[in-house]
Amino acid sequence: MNTGAGFRAERRLAAIVAADVAGYSRLIGGDEEGTLNRLRSIRAEVIDPTIAAHTGRLVKTTGDGFLAEFGSVVHALRCAVVVQEVIAERNAGTAVADRIEFRIGVHQGDVVVQDNDILGDGVNVAARLEGLAEPGGICVSARVQEDAAGRLDVSFDDLGKQALKNIDRPVHVYRVRSGTDRETDPPFRNALTSPVVVTDKPSIAVLPFANMSADPEQDFVADGIAEDIITALSRYASLFVIARNSCFTYKGRSVDVREVGRELGVRYVLEGSLRKTGNRARVSAQLIEASTSKHVWAERYDRNLTDIFSVQDEITEAVAIAVVPAIAEAEQQRAMRKPPGNLDAWATYQRGLWHVGRFSASENALAQTFFQQAIDLDPNFSGGYTGLSLAQDLAATVFRTVDLEDALNFAETLADRAIALDSSDAEAHSCLALLSVVRGDHEGGLRWARRALEISPNLASAHGALGFALTFAGEPRDGLVVLNRSMRLDPRDPFLGIRMLHVSCCHYFCEEYEAAADMAKRAVRAFPEFPLPYRWLGAALGQLGRGEEAAEIQSRAATFPPGSFPRQRSRAMRQTDSKHFAEGLRKAGWS
Repeated sequence: MNTGAGFRAERRLAAIVAADVAGYSRLIGGDEEGTLNRLRSIRAEVIDPTIAAHTGRLVKTTGDGFLAEFGSVVHALRCAVVVQEVIAERNAGTAVADRIEFRIGVHQGDVVVQDNDILGDGVNVAARLEGLAEPGGICVSARVQEDAAGRLDVSFDDLGKQALKNIDRPVHVYRVRSGTDRETDPPFRNALTSPVVVTDKPSIAVLPFANMSADPEQDFVADGIAEDIITALSRYASLFVIARNSCFTYKGRSVDVREVGRELGVRYVLEGSLRKTGNRARVSAQLIEASTSKHVWAERYDRNLTDIFSVQDEITEAVAIAVVPAIAEAEQQRAMRKPPGNLDAWATYQRGLWHVGRFSASENALAQTFFQQAIDLDPNFSGGYTGLSLAQDLAATVFRTVDLEDALNFAETLADRAIALDSSDAEAHSCLALLSVVRGDHEGGLRWARRALEISPNLASAHGALGFALTFAGEPRDGLVVLNRSMRLDPRDPFLGIRMLHVSCCHYFCEEYEAAADMAKRAVRAFPEFPLPYRWLGAALGQLGRGEEAAEIQSRAATFPPGSFPRQRSRAMRQTDSKHFAEGLRKAGWS
């Protein structure tokens, strides 16, 4: 029998509603007494009776918000929707700057009850969801969406997995739209003129493509292309893509992209058109930075309409694989324009990527400082860990500025952490694929690379990792196909020098020495500070019997710091491939 005085906390499962007033400090600063009076009125006339009517319990009020508990997810969400709609009606006719608008988060989870208060992870998640909601809006977790879907007159916009502050795991978040306002831009009526907050990661809205043909039947083709592009872009974990329902509220309207950016909270807008003449179709697309109306990218595609669905697929893929690198480059340029003291975790990560792309030992070291800074700014942001893992891999295997074994261990730990934070981080899976092959674990490399491609089928780095794994696992023909696709997907890939090197390796292993030498030369010209292509170029020239050229390459390679070229067999290479490579070096007179 336990006779101690220990306290046993009461726990229960609850649906939690957390709310606060958007812009509370501004409202108080402008009219303290008037704001407090209006808040008291809203609580007495709207919040308290609505919570009671939905069998909820008001746990507590704060200066600018409230916390409520419900036994039912449906009751909790219905209460939140009613509160927002009633307050929207009260705000009608009130100047935007003077409106009292709540942001609400709803979550279902375990709570600890203490002195009529509720505490614990469930409450913390609801509070963080409230922080993601726009003024007048509601954000919910996947648990709430699953229980409420089909049982309430609301729809949900999928915002994907979000890293919430002080929450040790990503939370899948949905934005709620009321049934009466499902066809309008914002989730609730009073949010029409309230801009939403832009997420850290690059966000994009794909507007319905305009049918410029005389044939109204082509509407379904134009809509299909836009819908497929939304789906394709949604596979990239690096992008925040607005759902189809929200984007298509602009169909048939003449819009200002700056207005779209404010209303949907996106940095980029993709718009396009379809024009059909006879059996020919022309699709035009342009990517615009919403805040400045600056054109980031534009392209035109002319196709024969022999198979409309095949054409639709072809154009969708072409647009998606062009847009993602264009956004990546724009994000890096955006980060470079910011003063270092004003960088958030995302911008710091982008600065790291920019320096990695310069592809030298000194720039790679600088990139690592930015990736570490991103981790320090936001320990729950997976990108910082992924970037630092890549930079550590480069430092060990390419520039050889750190101990190989220590760096590989550290890089694997970083990539594992990134995946623990965000299981959809395909870049982190690609990192583990590369690291596995470097250790000689070809099967592990193939497994990680294929998992990365399951997550993001058009991710260039994932194709690059798979091509590397195939090449060194004894399947260079297949590796060559995948590596060429990687370079086509992202011709401005910061790791293009590595892709070129691996293509040269493919040709060398296939005894296509002329092609191997040509690709190695391209890598040397494009990335003169990258040591490894010099050695593979020398081996290919040795096999071709071009000793003078090989000697000239060897003299240029001698200018690299000691230790730039490994003396022992790389664990990534099978023994037969290593002997084949050594044979070429011997013929070239390369010790």
